Amino acid sequence: MAELIGAIADRLATRLDDVVAEMDRAVVELVPAFGADAAIAAEVDASNRANLMRFMVVASRAEEPPPDVPPEALDIARTLARRGIELGAIFQAYRAGQQVAWQRWLEAAAEVIEPGPMFAAAIEESSELLFRYVDDVLSRVVAEAQHEREEILGGAHAQRAVTARLLLEDAPIDTETAGKRLGYDLSRPHTALVLWAEPPGVPQGALESAALLLSRSVGARRPFIMAAGSSTLWAWIAGEHEPSRTELREALADAAPEIRVAVGPTEAGVRGFRRSHEAALVVQRLVTGQQTSEQVATYAELEVIALTAGDEQRAAEFVAATLGPLAADEPNAARLRETLRVYLDVADNAPRAAARLHTHRNTVLQRVARAAELLGRDVGERRLALALALELAHRLGPKVLVRAER
Repeated sequence: MAELIGAIADRLATRLDDVVAEMDRAVVELVPAFGADAAIAAEVDASNRANLMRFMVVASRAEEPPPDVPPEALDIARTLARRGIELGAIFQAYRAGQQVAWQRWLEAAAEVIEPGPMFAAAIEESSELLFRYVDDVLSRVVAEAQHEREEILGGAHAQRAVTARLLLEDAPIDTETAGKRLGYDLSRPHTALVLWAEPPGVPQGALESAALLLSRSVGARRPFIMAAGSSTLWAWIAGEHEPSRTELREALADAAPEIRVAVGPTEAGVRGFRRSHEAALVVQRLVTGQQTSEQVATYAELEVIALTAGDEQRAAEFVAATLGPLAADEPNAARLRETLRVYLDVADNAPRAAARLHTHRNTVLQRVARAAELLGRDVGERRLALALALELAHRLGPKVLVRAER
């Protein structure tokens, strides 16, 4: 029987990414708090992936669940406790993910085992293994979340976290009292930062050090820092000076290269504290998972993208309809898109575009001509829509591009 179940696991493994993505969607649909921002969404994805992979190993060997649980499952439990999300949400999330995994498991089983007694036996044993695995992991994850909550509720950290959360939720709270609790001047202009690492793995201390470097780069006092998960930090810098992207990038020269920073606009008062943070979260959501060497992304440079990419599905449809063959997620289309994007950005000046692209003027013109051929129209037509679609493709990459059929 172990051999049959192993065959099911092997078949499911060939579509692991799609199953995990479906589990993620089911979890967020049932418990929207799990998709509140990119930090939680990333940890949900990591937990779903780790649990599914662990279960496939356990099932194929027909063995008892191991004495530990995937560390990614513990990370999301701690994050939920720190965010004040009810423990019941964990149960709901696990059951939603379990339902998706089981449906895909049944489909895989039907592909590798003929109908009959062996199929029924394999399904019955698989079901027992899955429920036993999920129940075991759930009990340990909930215990970890409860422990984390008790730790948080025991000290000044809890008071600061609760106060910051009240401010972010726009709850009625006296500004002076809130500022004293936070140890942070709320009356001044604020620039919110979200710091995380890609790939994950840097210690929390590295993120805090990076936040301090960014604060010092603009001559500000110590920032207000708040842990938002096992690998994400929220920070606010108070000061009149709005940090430039260049200043922030240079400040990170001594930080771990994996660290990424999303920067909100500089706005004053409690309202600015909240709005700058909301904007920084939007920036993080847009750039998380994008293959780029850039460590710093600001709301100022991504504001138009943020306004148009709230619905990724609609954005992808717009990019596909506007760019046609240029929307393909493949190298040749990417080269033509980038050349055309830069060419339009410098007002159709081929020499300037060539300088930015480190290529020859004639190469730029050839690529622009080829892009126009694929578009089926002159690049000057529907210029605004074309420029926006190119920018969406540049910033969001595979999220809005058309993948080749497998």
